[in-house]
Amino acid sequence: MRKKIIAGNWKMNKTPSEAAELAAAIVKNSAGAGCDVVVCPTAVCLPGVVEKTSGSNVEVGAQNVHFMESGAYTGELAANMLTDIGVKYVIIGHSERRQYFGETDETVNLRTKAALSGGLLPIVCVGESLTERENGVTSETVCRQVKLAFLGIDKADAEKVVIAYEPVWAIGTGKTATAEQADEVCGIIRGTIGSLYGEDAAEKIRIQYGGSMNAGNAAELLSKPNIDGGLIGGASLKADDFDVIVKAAEQN
Repeated sequence: MRKKIIAGNWKMNKTPSEAAELAAAIVKNSAGAGCDVVVCPTAVCLPGVVEKTSGSNVEVGAQNVHFMESGAYTGELAANMLTDIGVKYVIIGHSERRQYFGETDETVNLRTKAALSGGLLPIVCVGESLTERENGVTSETVCRQVKLAFLGIDKADAEKVVIAYEPVWAIGTGKTATAEQADEVCGIIRGTIGSLYGEDAAEKIRIQYGGSMNAGNAAELLSKPNIDGGLIGGASLKADDFDVIVKAAEQN
């Protein structure tokens, strides 16, 4: 059985003091949780959130990592900078990074390799746009993104990666894929991993759903066989809503 993983992507929200307060509330709610719990604040909030989660079962993730270890890359963060302060996970290739900051399949691959070699656990995001879904190329899109993200990564490292399926049309829009739609695409992703690394790897790797999962729909989504957790946006900014999702993961 794959252990469920619920990760909160706080995006560009919360000041350091607000983030520390939210982290403390999540730590309290999630004590003894039967699933993995991760919170991903902005870079400036990471040290305070690491401090608040220290000694708990809540892990901390960053929202981005650069593919070089150091150098003239103003505004970027290297993997060793993140691990040095206690960060364990990192989100890579989120649709907002692709849309607004020029992230490509190639840079997703480079960042994933850098994260793995630097001791971070990547949460790699893939997903189709509304146009791609309406034109029937969802499968081709996510298969391409997965194959390129994992290019040159060996099986042992691949099994450490979490994949987040986030249909672009369902992020921040209030729209959500039906549980059946989400499970179908997560199954396609799992099949792609199987074609790359074998069925045993496909059965080990965890695939989250990341398109407007919330307290109201989490239980149904998390009950599906190919959905191993959620990458939560807006609902992760409210400790009580996030707790409902964590408990839904425990029960499924």
